[in-house]
Amino acid sequence: MIPSTAPVDRLVLALAQVNCLVGDIDGNLDRARNARKKAAEFGADLVMFSELFLAGYPPEDLVLRPAFQEACRAAAEALARETADGGPAALIGLPWMQDGFCHNAYALLDGGRIAAVRFKVDLPNYGVFDEKRVFRPGPAPGPVAFRGVRLGLPICEDVWGPEVVEVLHETGAEILLSPNGSPYWRGKDAERLAVVTARAAESGLPLVYLNQIGGQDELVFDGGSFIVNGDCSLGGRLPSFVETVAKAAFERRDGGWICVEAPAAPVLEDDRADYAACVLGLRDYVAKNSFPGVALGMSGGVDSALCAAMAADALGPDRVHAIMLPYRFTSPESLKDAADCATALGLRYDLLPIAAAVEGVETALAPLFHGLPRGVTEENIQARVRGILLMSVSNKFGPMLVTTGNKSEMSVGYATLYGDMNGGFNPIKDLYKTEVFRLCALRNGWKPEGALGPDGLVIPQNIIDKPPTAELRENQKDQDSLPPYEALDDMLECLVERDMRISDICARGHELELVRKIERMLYLAEYKRRQSAPGVKVTRKNFGRDRRYPIVNRFRDPGVPPHAPDLSIAPEAPMGSSERFED
Repeated sequence: MIPSTAPVDRLVLALAQVNCLVGDIDGNLDRARNARKKAAEFGADLVMFSELFLAGYPPEDLVLRPAFQEACRAAAEALARETADGGPAALIGLPWMQDGFCHNAYALLDGGRIAAVRFKVDLPNYGVFDEKRVFRPGPAPGPVAFRGVRLGLPICEDVWGPEVVEVLHETGAEILLSPNGSPYWRGKDAERLAVVTARAAESGLPLVYLNQIGGQDELVFDGGSFIVNGDCSLGGRLPSFVETVAKAAFERRDGGWICVEAPAAPVLEDDRADYAACVLGLRDYVAKNSFPGVALGMSGGVDSALCAAMAADALGPDRVHAIMLPYRFTSPESLKDAADCATALGLRYDLLPIAAAVEGVETALAPLFHGLPRGVTEENIQARVRGILLMSVSNKFGPMLVTTGNKSEMSVGYATLYGDMNGGFNPIKDLYKTEVFRLCALRNGWKPEGALGPDGLVIPQNIIDKPPTAELRENQKDQDSLPPYEALDDMLECLVERDMRISDICARGHELELVRKIERMLYLAEYKRRQSAPGVKVTRKNFGRDRRYPIVNRFRDPGVPPHAPDLSIAPEAPMGSSERFED
């Protein structure tokens, strides 16, 4: 039976902020069915899902495969047939082939059939997005008639500019329902709210912004769906980083529609949002790739301590194996701190000394290294031995190895290929060192909703207070080789996130030669980052999909105006001249 199109005065939506999985079309269909059942329980007329829900988002080049397109279409048709039961209709995203082109589509399933389809118009092609590669933009959409209400269906990027919403308003839309696959980065929630409020103000229409939830490779989708009424008041908000199927009721009043019932969840912001994003990203990477748990090297420093806390919160302490791999430069303080942190988190903790393995490698190399001074090469044998042993544990028992390098280290190459860079995923890859310290302190007094780790102080204060060190030689400190992290991180943020000129960075109080040195280290470490594990994106520009620099690159910003060249700049040293920053 085709539902009536007579005007109505009340519409009940179910907002399905549900975690989908790229390529798991049958699983996503089951998730949609379960959400529809929940929607029926509170009398919803319509349940809406996020962008490309049946495919999972972003599907990347998977969407070019005809078999993938056909499977998504078959799943939509199966769900459509089920809407003949008189229960809620569904709005669901999928790739849709038409006239030989693939579109990012949103389909209305009602009365046992696919009642209408609308295509995304504005395909983003910046930052982490590459939709123009795989999709064809659709024509300007008109509204969809649904049970007496005319619904506008702008898809994600379509609301970030005024044109699509303007067309929908002019062609009679009464409520705007926007499915989104909007990944998290710091401050993103405020940007979304500002954009949606602008569209509501321009059109005078209520706008439902339904966002995806869950981790997908390096991206984390934070949910945080919300409703803005036509008068720009906030009609409701769903929680961030939490799955839910929520009721949102609308009523027609004074010739327009307004949201009269919806959840009002608090906003998770700043460091708390970053921490929650890292936990969700790690949890979903492990779960969606079917790992039984994780292992990680526990050094007694802040990076591994924070990763251990995130792993415990993501998976539960019983699925985290922490391993301390001491050598003769490992201090008693580090041994105690690592053990105390593992105990506080409730992790399995093992001590695996590496002296025999390190000395065996050095013995094997002795004929070639005879007569040469010891240096960074020997230091990095320690890191590589640790990498081999940790990967062996991963291979033998099945847990994924978590790698624990922060963004400061990844920026300047302060890491060892095939050593401490080993691993399958890095939850703190996009956090600078100063942010790592902040999040350690934060976690000792708070943990996100749904976290599985223990409450209270889980990272010993001494780990936070002591000077950072790699402990690869006697009395080594990070600041023997690097500027203080407060200064380093400020320079790196200027270079990486803001693409600032060196002269402008110097105006912030940094010395010219130091900024040049950091820029050079940043460029030379590009080849390392290409070989690094994926990690959660939390900043506006992460290493990976956001920032695509060539490995072979001779450009350097001289830091002076082009009409006054500095002829005193020393020639570039060849890449690989310094081991800790080369390897």
